[in-house]
Amino acid sequence: VFIKANTSLTGHDTNILLPAAGPDQVDYEGELAVIIGKAGKNIKASEAMNHVLGYTCANDVSARDWQFEKQKGQWTRGKGFDTFCPLGPCLVTRDEIPDPNRLSIKTMINEKVVQDASTASMIYDIATIVSDLSHSLTLLPGTVILTGTPEGVGFTRQPPLFLREGDRVSVTIEGIGTLANAVQRE
Repeated sequence: VFIKANTSLTGHDTNILLPAAGPDQVDYEGELAVIIGKAGKNIKASEAMNHVLGYTCANDVSARDWQFEKQKGQWTRGKGFDTFCPLGPCLVTRDEIPDPNRLSIKTMINEKVVQDASTASMIYDIATIVSDLSHSLTLLPGTVILTGTPEGVGFTRQPPLFLREGDRVSVTIEGIGTLANAVQRE
């Protein structure tokens, strides 16, 4: 578990900015984002979905060289650069998605599919994630929880595939839509 700075948030059809001072290994992670609508602490898993307002697409952009090498496993800095958390294109309310644990999710770079999976393959279901996090921190309305990424991220590929200036990244989730962002140098 890690926390992203609010300055890492950006929206649909905005630029992901590659920092001028590095990093060099910037990766993509298409994910389902859960938006909290009702505050809670120590929430039971059986009641967790009552705290969910809705869902959107997310790209948990990650600087692997900072995450694994420069910061020696310190994920917050590697994932917290400005614009490293695109969200969108819209918020879909909980009642519009009957089962968020069974949605197709696809990530593309320049129209090439790099991730193609289902939220059914997540390690933990959404109710468990919300409940577990609420036992260590109070979840307030507007809290965004990223649920983890499927296989296919760039650093696991041979050769590795990292984002470069001019790339266009999209994350499409069934029932929500497509989050699209261009990659630009700061």
